[in-house]
Amino acid sequence: MQTSKIPATIVTGFLGSGKTTLLRHILDNANGRRIAVIVNEFGELGIDGEILQGCGIGCDDNGEPTGQLYELANGCLCCTVQEEFFPVMEQLLERRGKIDHVLIETSGLALPKPLVQAFHWPSIRNAFTVDAVVTVVDGPAAAAGQFAANPVAVDAQRRADPNLDHESPLHELFEDQLASADLVILNKTDLMDPAQIAAVEALVRPEIPAEVKIVPAQAGKLDVAMLLGLQRASEETIHLRVDHHGNAEDPDHADHHHDEFDSVVVEAGTVERDQLIGALQQLVAANTIYRIKGFAALPGKAMRLVLHGVGQRFDSYFDRAWRAAEPQGTRVVLIGQDLDRAALQASLDAALDAALPAR
Repeated sequence: MQTSKIPATIVTGFLGSGKTTLLRHILDNANGRRIAVIVNEFGELGIDGEILQGCGIGCDDNGEPTGQLYELANGCLCCTVQEEFFPVMEQLLERRGKIDHVLIETSGLALPKPLVQAFHWPSIRNAFTVDAVVTVVDGPAAAAGQFAANPVAVDAQRRADPNLDHESPLHELFEDQLASADLVILNKTDLMDPAQIAAVEALVRPEIPAEVKIVPAQAGKLDVAMLLGLQRASEETIHLRVDHHGNAEDPDHADHHHDEFDSVVVEAGTVERDQLIGALQQLVAANTIYRIKGFAALPGKAMRLVLHGVGQRFDSYFDRAWRAAEPQGTRVVLIGQDLDRAALQASLDAALDAALPAR
């Protein structure tokens, strides 16, 4: 039985910096380490999660699972750690004898500091420690002064997610990701000349402690020994790191401007998945709705369908069977601006009725 703390590596960096490529490289070169992976589900990471699952990660040569891939439904760990992060870590704790290391890939727009501080939570602080925070930098983008290959798309995705900070300039988020780093990976250096590499290192160096190394990489291909086993215990010193957003306990951080958004619940009975998604897409098209979360009862299905949507994109999966005494129905939370629950409910009912086959 494992009695020492399980190390966890937190990988952060903007969208497109190469975080998932780095994770895949680590897992492909785990050398017998039993690694559990926690990734986010939305945006690029939803696709990446499927890629990770599809490439057979977490299985031995006989196809037997040796780890588990967890996908968190919300794009901002720093806002939802008590809702989702802690239960996942507690599940991992139940399997601690089968886990040697945990990899956590944050959303490209999440702040790593509150996540590191979450390791002080009583139920996990004696079982896990933050081995290191690894910040991945898109070298060519940083050399161009953009921090991300497509900053317009990054900012648009941020503004579509009510759980993220919408006010801070992207450069402040970039600096906060660096401020939490125990190791900085300057990625895609094969696309840079020496002058550009030197310029980005000069940009990054003032944002990180003197002892933090900046390591060049191509497609995240580094010696795994350089990435795992750094033993920084980052949760013990993260409060000393200066950032733009303050501590997780600060009211200004905890709020994240959530009060600018409305949250309403609409309901339906048993519905077909495609009809429900089509009706919800109509609501999105006609209203300012940024995020949709909920569950649905499907005809003839014993399992509950979980539904998540950002804009017109929807993901769904069955999570568990309906319980015997549990009312079966469809309940969806809509998050956006200027939302009228009664009007939205009426619109949903009308859209579902219109989708029914003619008798």
